[in-house]
Amino acid sequence: MNKKLLLPAFAAAATLVLVGCSTDAQTGDGLFIDVPDVPMLEELGEAEGSVDIVAWSGFVEPEWADTFTEETGCVVNRRVAGTSDEMVTLMRTGEYDLVSASGDASLRLIAGGDVAPINLDLIPNFGDDIVEGMKGQVYDTINGNSYGVPIGRGANILQYNSEVIPEAPESWDVVWEADSPYAGQIIAYDAPIYIADAAVYLMATQPELGITNPYALDQTQLDAAIALLQQQNDIVSEYWADPVAQITSFAGGTTVVGTSWEILRKLTGDDKFQGTLPVEGSTGWSDAWMISSESDSPNCAYLWMDYTSAPDVNGAIAMNFGMAPANAAFCETSDEAAAHCEEFNATNEDYFDQVWYWTTPIEQCVDGRTDVQCTNFQQWTQAWLTVKG
Repeated sequence: MNKKLLLPAFAAAATLVLVGCSTDAQTGDGLFIDVPDVPMLEELGEAEGSVDIVAWSGFVEPEWADTFTEETGCVVNRRVAGTSDEMVTLMRTGEYDLVSASGDASLRLIAGGDVAPINLDLIPNFGDDIVEGMKGQVYDTINGNSYGVPIGRGANILQYNSEVIPEAPESWDVVWEADSPYAGQIIAYDAPIYIADAAVYLMATQPELGITNPYALDQTQLDAAIALLQQQNDIVSEYWADPVAQITSFAGGTTVVGTSWEILRKLTGDDKFQGTLPVEGSTGWSDAWMISSESDSPNCAYLWMDYTSAPDVNGAIAMNFGMAPANAAFCETSDEAAAHCEEFNATNEDYFDQVWYWTTPIEQCVDGRTDVQCTNFQQWTQAWLTVKG
């Protein structure tokens, strides 16, 4: 899920105007801002015969797409995207009906009028079994309207080589502090959104900065995060955006500690690589289906969102991609499902309460402050360019 840079894609998110009060990303109350008035589908009609989907690799596979076609008559046309920026660009062509958006793309799509509010009454499988921590989040619930149907979530963990680091690190200090004993063997994520990881660490270590949400940084707070990132740059061995490169770095011994996803740790194929969620908490990601405001096949799109929200299909996607499923009922369908849910903390809200899901930074502070202007993602992008020199 590497996030490469396309400055124009952030323009809409950068110009959002606050009309109410924003709320903490962890409360489930959503966000209140001015967005284009896009109509919501009121009732389902006849299936159009096909649906065009932009998705992460592993989200739309023949195993369940073919069954969906048999049940609904909607042929699934998939376009795999490698970055959130690519997804935003493709959705803005108007040629796709659905996208599996992460939180760092959602607000851009909503603010640009590229996606429509979702009528959850038309999605029967979106019910009590959808985990609470993926409902009503600030990145896809705007002015009381849901724009996303949850698919799955994960944390950005601290991965380490247990042969070099026998005890699980309790803190992120091993990758941030200049005197880290692992200097020169540290890997970091290569994207502007990684600024939030620095902010999470600063929340715990420099409380005087007043950071209460890592995606709501005023200029002073952003400057502090960039200073920390520049300090880290001196001890980092490499940055990763390509998951394969991250796995190779650990497996080849270049890296012994750094930011990772649980699935990447597993894919190294060696038990010596372990992962932990440090005491400061972490950033993370949550993916959701979003429907295009220009969809030619809204009925097929809704049928797909409902179909993939069912326990078995949602679980299949989660296991295929390597994440916690959105539908907790999947965890009770088999021993294998239960083991997967335990490994990925699917129903452990205490775990995910420590995770700050990726959210596009906007000028209106999503931590609720109204007396300052926060920095937007375009500013983060420009600041990120100064980190690596």
